[in-house]
Amino acid sequence: MHLTKEDIQSLEQLTRVKIINSITGIKPANLIGTRSNQGVSNLAIFSSVVHLGSNPALIGFVMRPHRDTPRHTFNNIMSEKYYTINHIHPTFIENAHATSARYSEDISEFDACKLTEEYLDDFAAPYVGESQIKMGLEYKMTLDIPLNGTSLLVGEIQHLYLPENVNFEQEMNLEAMDSVGISGLNSYYKLTKLDEFPYARVAKT
Repeated sequence: MHLTKEDIQSLEQLTRVKIINSITGIKPANLIGTRSNQGVSNLAIFSSVVHLGSNPALIGFVMRPHRDTPRHTFNNIMSEKYYTINHIHPTFIENAHATSARYSEDISEFDACKLTEEYLDDFAAPYVGESQIKMGLEYKMTLDIPLNGTSLLVGEIQHLYLPENVNFEQEMNLEAMDSVGISGLNSYYKLTKLDEFPYARVAKT
């Protein structure tokens, strides 16, 4: 099957969203936790979290256009400057997915979706207690993407929580940690490690 730009644009909106959201492959599944200046916690699922660099440790995620839809995560980060990113695991996929519903700003998704609101080491934003991998970030900058009205929010890791048995001499084994991935809008996948190779170098002749 071959679809041109015009073919893609002419698709029914939901069909187009499902195809384009899935075509890049399996993406990381994360919950982003924030707190409003009124003290109300917020939790939202994102599949756009991406590593931007290790020195400093920068993580980005894409925020969809604001337009007429309230973006509580964005507003809270702009107001309070701190947020958390938490891996999702099979034991609470359904709860995590439920955070994508449009709750009003005075309702905490932690309570509504039955997830544990956790505060660690005096960090201002809430973590997900059920998550094995959690990051506490400080907001650094926003890169606007005029082509479609989205924004890339960039934060620096201030705190990182990992299972006690992590081997720092190896790549992190996300299969062993039971992290899950997302494809499209609502399909979740287990991650299976297939192999591991040494750093690739051009062979000398």
